[in-house]
Amino acid sequence: MPAEKLRKASLSAPSAPVTMGAVALLVATRKGAFILKSDDTRRNWETTGPMFFGHTVHHMMLDPRDGKTLLAAARTGHLGPTIFRSVNFGKTWKEASRPPAFPKATAGETGRVVEHTFWLTPGHASEPGTWYAGTSPQGLFRSEDKGDTWSPVAGFNEHPMRAKWTGDGQDGTPDGPKMHSINIDPRDPRHIYIGMSSGGVFESTDKGVNWRPLNAGCFVDFGPEPYPEYGQDPHCMRLHPLAPDILYQQNHCGIYRMDRRVGKWERIGSRMPRKIGDIGFPLVLHPRDPATVWVFPMDGTSVWPRTSPGGKPAAYVTRNGGTTWQRLDGGLPLSQGWFTVKRQAMAGDAHDPVGLYFGTTGGEVWASRNEGMKWTCIARHLPHIYAIETVALKR
Repeated sequence: MPAEKLRKASLSAPSAPVTMGAVALLVATRKGAFILKSDDTRRNWETTGPMFFGHTVHHMMLDPRDGKTLLAAARTGHLGPTIFRSVNFGKTWKEASRPPAFPKATAGETGRVVEHTFWLTPGHASEPGTWYAGTSPQGLFRSEDKGDTWSPVAGFNEHPMRAKWTGDGQDGTPDGPKMHSINIDPRDPRHIYIGMSSGGVFESTDKGVNWRPLNAGCFVDFGPEPYPEYGQDPHCMRLHPLAPDILYQQNHCGIYRMDRRVGKWERIGSRMPRKIGDIGFPLVLHPRDPATVWVFPMDGTSVWPRTSPGGKPAAYVTRNGGTTWQRLDGGLPLSQGWFTVKRQAMAGDAHDPVGLYFGTTGGEVWASRNEGMKWTCIARHLPHIYAIETVALKR
């Protein structure tokens, strides 16, 4: 779909508000969680934390429906993988009374065990208590009581094709295979998209009872078939809330866009500069323009160092749905900048112009107040960063 049609498509949906208030960043790291806060200028930042010090926090999310409930997916030394809830913006936390867990195996069989919960997604606006969680190994779980108790989504977890779809845990994904990129269609709470590393993109239109692969057009360079029905390795997938039929994907094998009404992925990353390529992990959508997308490329050649190509970090943006791309490296190191930015570690706010933020495995948080044109390091010396989410604070 051309960029102009993408923008027109967004006009049929309610407009997202242009938030001009204070901003907070929810930062999940290998050794705890932190919150960075700034006023509406986004110039100066205050860091609080760590919470869950010494424990791995893979994701932290604020419930946009009540504006106060925080969920954190943590792997602790004594409790193992679990989820914590806070109703006072992180001042105090309470562990979920029943975290995500696969059913116990029957006698004589080998069961699956949740190694960690990797991804958290609030449910549909019409379902205020509902949350979804993706785990490693690939499992989907749902809570209907604001994250206190979690139940397996049996339609996926017990699907007769699940083992074949996922490779049954036999892949080389760092930190283990995982389910991520849980997207809920804002028009229909029954319509769910998921991404799996490995496995590919899948879709349900009946709230998780039935599933089908959604990988047509998505290339694979690590398997016997170049365009298999499933088995791809999406790194991050996003659905645009103002144009819900438009999905973007940063994949192990490139950057893609899909118009769901067509049902086939188009590799828009092939238009990136050849020496940079279109391999990376995070992907950020403009809150008001479905044609604008930011990515953070990495070196995916030979041994996959997963660092900025040539040690010269930069974000790239397309403002026309992938037809052209622009390099955004103002303020970033011009050399010897070997950044690694994970799939959840880049986010945008709702200001105008949009603020962009990314965190590195070296513990730095970088911010731009002008949509990536100029970057500033706003935090250093944090632990290895897994995820960043933005929050609009109430005035």
